[in-house]
Amino acid sequence: MVTSHVVTWEVTESLGYETSWIEIRGTTLKARGRAVGTRPEVHWISYDLDTGEDFVTRELHVRAATATGSRELALLHDGHGRWTANGEPLPEVDGALDCDLGLCPLTNTMPVLRHALQLGPGERTFLMAWVSVPDLTVHASRQTYTHLAHTETGARIRFTSGDYRRDVEFDGDGLVIDYQGLAHRLSLSPGRPRP
Repeated sequence: MVTSHVVTWEVTESLGYETSWIEIRGTTLKARGRAVGTRPEVHWISYDLDTGEDFVTRELHVRAATATGSRELALLHDGHGRWTANGEPLPEVDGALDCDLGLCPLTNTMPVLRHALQLGPGERTFLMAWVSVPDLTVHASRQTYTHLAHTETGARIRFTSGDYRRDVEFDGDGLVIDYQGLAHRLSLSPGRPRP
């Protein structure tokens, strides 16, 4: 079964907005998104994300434009824990299963869905290939997701990375409703299942 969503968030941290077109098929996710922000500088972002089974990132293609020009990133995962950025190896993120695009609420979805943290108790720590926006540099990031409570619409999960700690509300499909201090959802098209 395939479920499609179109989600728009106000990204308060960047003083901007993001819309993502998302397709979930079994345990895979495909998405394309567009964002505009004014912090840390005025920028436009467009991205295409594709995962394999168990929501493991296969590839993330990002394009960024700022007043100083534009840049692109092709972040690829080989399915065996090795990553490249524009063809260059990234040994510091070897073993990571997920990308995390900065200022993007969508990329919190994959680890949550993989471990069903939106459905019940649990705590998981991950190594992520974190992409800084708008410069598109890739860094290793240790992140912990902890299921705190069920809500009327899904669950509240605590996100921790170093000294950074925020509570994030997810719906039952694992999509962000409210990410404390980063973003909150403005609209969601109803999920439309297809065979």
